[in-house]
Amino acid sequence: MKAFSDDTIRFICRAKEDRKHVELKSLISAGQDLDCGESTLIKDAKIKLYTVVPIKNKRGNIHYREELVDTEFRLVIVKGKTNEEQQYWFLTNDFDLSAKEIAQAYRRRWDIEVFFRFIKQKLNVSHLVSLNKNGIEVIMYMTLIVAMLILIHKKANNIGYKTAKRRMAMEVRNLTIALIVVECGGNPDLMFKT
Repeated sequence: MKAFSDDTIRFICRAKEDRKHVELKSLISAGQDLDCGESTLIKDAKIKLYTVVPIKNKRGNIHYREELVDTEFRLVIVKGKTNEEQQYWFLTNDFDLSAKEIAQAYRRRWDIEVFFRFIKQKLNVSHLVSLNKNGIEVIMYMTLIVAMLILIHKKANNIGYKTAKRRMAMEVRNLTIALIVVECGGNPDLMFKT
């Protein structure tokens, strides 16, 4: 996190509860709205964190010493409205966003995780063919267009997602073969006798 801050890379991450830190200043002002949507703000503070530094003694054994990191971070603690016992600790180096925006940004991260799981598991995109920005965009658009076509096929035929995916793959394969046969001067009706 210190390296990110040194390189001016902004981040928001979830921290272990009761992480050892020193509070420098509270960022909650008098009369501030503590409602963060689906959670309630408990703490918003500028802090310094402790880190563990390995030290080798004369015998060669490694011991750990706690050391205060020079970089200042922001700690936002919220609790859920449905389960008030559950607290979420967020660490960030962004002091410009409000506490509500930080909590919501972390919540949106989960939506992104679900989206990537859908792409990897349901659409079988296990790796990227291209690593440049344009190539990744083309792959993502093609994948999403195929996903929408499968969902339309599923809805139109009132079948399950996996069945729609298999049937659509077979229909596209048969259509491609028929186009190749026609292009070569053949009769596609002779190809697909059932």
